[in-house]
Amino acid sequence: MKCIFKTLATLALGFSFITVFAQETPKEEDFFKINRVKIPEGPILEVGGLVTLPNGDLGISTRRGEVYIVENPTSKNPYFRKFASGLHEVLGLAYKDGALYCAQRGELTKLIDKNQDGKADVYETVYAWPLSGHYHEYSFGPKIAKDGTFFVTGNVAFGDEEWWRAESRVPMRGWTMNITEDGKMQPWATGQRSPAGLNVIDGQLYYTDNQGDWFGSGGLWKVEKGDFLGHPAGLTWTGRSDSPVKLTEEYFNSKMDGRRSRNAEGRAVKPENRVNENFKMLWEMKKDFPELRLPSVWLPHGVLGISNSEPVKIPEGTFGPFAGQVLVGDQGMSLISRVFLETVNGVEQGAAFLFRAGFRSGVLRMAWANDGSLFVGETNRGWGSAGDANEGLERLVYNNKMPFEMKAVRAMPDGFEIEFTKPVDLKSAEDLASYHIESYLYKYHAVYGSPPVNKENLKIKGVKVSADGLRARLIVENLRQYYIHTIALEGVRAQENFYSLIHPVAYYTLNSIPNGEKLSMNGVSTRNSANAPVVNAIPVKSGAKKPKAGVKTIAKKPVESAVKTAAAPSYAQVKGLLTSYTCTACHNPTKKQIGPAFAEIAKRNYTAEKMFSLIRNPQPQNWPGYATEMPPMPQVTKEDAIKIANWINSLNK
Repeated sequence: MKCIFKTLATLALGFSFITVFAQETPKEEDFFKINRVKIPEGPILEVGGLVTLPNGDLGISTRRGEVYIVENPTSKNPYFRKFASGLHEVLGLAYKDGALYCAQRGELTKLIDKNQDGKADVYETVYAWPLSGHYHEYSFGPKIAKDGTFFVTGNVAFGDEEWWRAESRVPMRGWTMNITEDGKMQPWATGQRSPAGLNVIDGQLYYTDNQGDWFGSGGLWKVEKGDFLGHPAGLTWTGRSDSPVKLTEEYFNSKMDGRRSRNAEGRAVKPENRVNENFKMLWEMKKDFPELRLPSVWLPHGVLGISNSEPVKIPEGTFGPFAGQVLVGDQGMSLISRVFLETVNGVEQGAAFLFRAGFRSGVLRMAWANDGSLFVGETNRGWGSAGDANEGLERLVYNNKMPFEMKAVRAMPDGFEIEFTKPVDLKSAEDLASYHIESYLYKYHAVYGSPPVNKENLKIKGVKVSADGLRARLIVENLRQYYIHTIALEGVRAQENFYSLIHPVAYYTLNSIPNGEKLSMNGVSTRNSANAPVVNAIPVKSGAKKPKAGVKTIAKKPVESAVKTAAAPSYAQVKGLLTSYTCTACHNPTKKQIGPAFAEIAKRNYTAEKMFSLIRNPQPQNWPGYATEMPPMPQVTKEDAIKIANWINSLNK
């Protein structure tokens, strides 16, 4: 009887152990919940601007030219009051000294409620700039500088015949303007393409841009007066006497090929990505263009967004361990990324992480509520976004529980140091197989977007975990300055409950490699379970010789059938490819997103070979009605493309 109880106790202990290790890792929504803000019937909130007023009310501007004040915005029944209307596509809103300021398409406007009846009765032009009338000439802002002046950015137009080429047809398109309250304008910086995301953080102007011609991917830039951010359209106006940028179009074109070629009929030829060409990268041009400023952090295209929008700093005491870091919205993928910034050798750089996905529409604007939650303003008209709505206002609420995440990644002279929010399990964190690092970058060329180029897997020589389990120092060979370093920690587990990281991948932009001492190999783990021999798990047949005790044998692979199956791969079998090639950034299996649903593509009955050709050389004219053009993807191998194509075509059966 005693033996039976002992056996039962042992089984119970074992079951308990398995249960702990089998618990599902928490997800984003277990810590940061998306709450929809209740909107009354009538207003269509294609949000263009958000600002929290001193009394806690929320100001909202819309793409439809209206401004609302929302009273008690965090309550179950917020009250919406129309403050102004009849404006021209308002894509930004700011509050200063009792008045609201907004950027219309062609002017910075001050809205004043003079008689205090809750509605603007004065619409005052602070400064006006010219328009060519092109639909893409959006204006963004204002944001208030530390000296009280205003920053506004101007979107570029696009060509007529060369519809793919961004142009600055009238002054200040592709520029940041600095405007005083009494209407004086100073050109501030140029080289911007679609500068929808601007903000002043700790007195410093930042902005985001997205993939397009000359921009291989989106990113977050610090902007100083006189900077050139990389796109040549705005250089048309550097000859002005008030321009702080002296780089000229002529000099730029002498160093960079704008790919302005024509065919035999004299028609302009759209530049496409060339495989196996000698290409240039953005950082290489700093020697020729000293005004050129590199992004502090790249936000890899299709991974951390396709249309990056407003950056905001997380206030102290808000969002737990991430206070002081920067959140960046994305309009196309309806998500928010998190950015950790540091300064190395006087140069700003850092790591970007996915933070929260799943918003109803494209994330364009963000503003902090007085209770520490985050208002998220959304829109997708004409731009396309993930989600099931064309517009919206939501609120991101933190439940004050600690998620298991990478809090920060810091560059070291010989690798990276990763800081965690919770202690790691020592065995998993000291195993080199738990980590993977690769580096790559993008082309700097006139083509729309760029595939990742110069990809290289980096060898991890060792890892040293701190005594408290909150830091892991990785020794990495062949760090590459200016490159994005993708740092994946798929095998690292938490000390508590053996959870995986909610977001196990960081994207570090290494603009400068730190000086200083490299880590000694003393006390550094070099254990790699991936190199351990596999124990034979195949049963030994009767009469066969058994392996000697203590001897490990390599398991034999099961014999493959001589006849290959013709069955299409399952979604589970292609999911990794769809993610790694960023297909899911624009396509959903069944719903229209930025691009057509995979199920809709299946109805075209393309052969697998034809689909491979279209992945390499997309034909946007085949899909009218989709505003965002698919870039060429030569990085997709034929083998992988055929596998993806066969899965897509299976959706039509």
